[in-house]
Amino acid sequence: MSLTKDDIVKALAKENGYPVNQSAELIETLIERIKSSLASGDDVLISGFGKFCVKEKNQRRGRNPATGEDMMLEGRRVVTFRCSRQLRVKINQQGDI
Repeated sequence: MSLTKDDIVKALAKENGYPVNQSAELIETLIERIKSSLASGDDVLISGFGKFCVKEKNQRRGRNPATGEDMMLEGRRVVTFRCSRQLRVKINQQGDI
């Protein structure tokens, strides 16, 4: 099962006593802030959780799977995530239970 944005909003509202609409607004603001930072090329570091980085991918040769024709794939930017040590330890502890 996946954790959805709606699940996060409801948990935030319940745990902090905020109205659901205010919790949704907070989560939306947070996500928009992260997206705008990544779009401008800045990294996003959340202590104890991890780091989102924007990496440049170079142009490369590829193949059209439908026709088998060789083609050049354009360079692009991608977002990568590297989890913090604390998160890695917590994830591995959960797997041992």
